Amino acid sequence: MSIVKINVLTVPAEQREVLEQRFAARAGAVENSDGFEWFELLRPVEGTDQYLVYTRWRSEEDFQAWMEGPMKAAHQGGGEGAPKQRPAAAGSTLWSFEVVQQAAPKQA
Repeated sequence: MSIVKINVLTVPAEQREVLEQRFAARAGAVENSDGFEWFELLRPVEGTDQYLVYTRWRSEEDFQAWMEGPMKAAHQGGGEGAPKQRPAAAGSTLWSFEVVQQAAPKQA
């Protein structure tokens, strides 16, 4: 079965729009990675300042390959001479899960 990685980002209210715009601008950054299955950015509705970045992968090895390649390159900035962007999140925690059961809507 697949694995799920959830990056829990603590985002101050004044940085929410910045975070969402940065994720929107990253279109295609993970979708073409080997073993990638799903992505969702979840905005908090009430009671927390934590966004959840949900990704699903075929294997831990596929996730690690993405972390060491495309993700690492994307987070190192725009290259030499590019303006350094301040992080939108004040903190981050990575949760890891194995999918042991799943269900999809039944076809009518």
